[in-house]
Amino acid sequence: MKKYMFAGILMTLLLITWEIVARIVKLGFILPAPSEVLVTLWQLKSELLLHHLPITLSIIAIGLTISLLLGSMLAIWMHRSRTLEQTLYPILITSQTIPIIALAPIFVLWFGYTIWSKVVVTIIITFFPITISTFDGLRATNKDLHELFQSLGASRKEIFFKLEIPSALPSFFSGLKVAVPMSVIGAAIGEWLGAQAGLGYFSRRMMTQFDGAGVFAPIVLLSAIGISLFMIVILLENYLLKWRR
Repeated sequence: MKKYMFAGILMTLLLITWEIVARIVKLGFILPAPSEVLVTLWQLKSELLLHHLPITLSIIAIGLTISLLLGSMLAIWMHRSRTLEQTLYPILITSQTIPIIALAPIFVLWFGYTIWSKVVVTIIITFFPITISTFDGLRATNKDLHELFQSLGASRKEIFFKLEIPSALPSFFSGLKVAVPMSVIGAAIGEWLGAQAGLGYFSRRMMTQFDGAGVFAPIVLLSAIGISLFMIVILLENYLLKWRR
């Protein structure tokens, strides 16, 4: 707990400074005070929690699940085949050079205002760190241990499941810790640019009404989702990688 103490102190100081500046400026539609945001969040809790939050969580859950499956499979395929690596790796890099803000409206045209336009945005943002981290982890398997397994007569399947996967798990979780917060960003961007419900959509709707506190209220929930998912990944990593400690 001590390692988070200074972060907590800094966040508290920033919030206090924000509160003071917001009350001095008195431009709530641009810079609402944290207390105003919390009051608005409490007033809108039913609409946000019961209607918009489940939709955003669905987008994040579906997008992350597909990214995990897609990213892991791509990493394994590239690790197993040098030809596939040389073919897919440049495409993966290229996919991250196109601004997602430019692609999101195209997905809305293709899929309409359904959940899938937002899911695709989330997948494009999140599958890259999972794929690259997992691939690097597989490629970094200790060569001496690999040769030892072969000298002991281990099959390729046994080497993969008993050596390569355990060796790649730390890198996999590193990529997952990057992908999880980005999944929240992807869902919010998709909803912001084209949706009929969701926390990102609600924030954009409040912006058109010049309601600064209403804009920040769903952002607080999005931040809470990202932090919660990140902590879940850390707990899962600590549980599965006890041997690393």
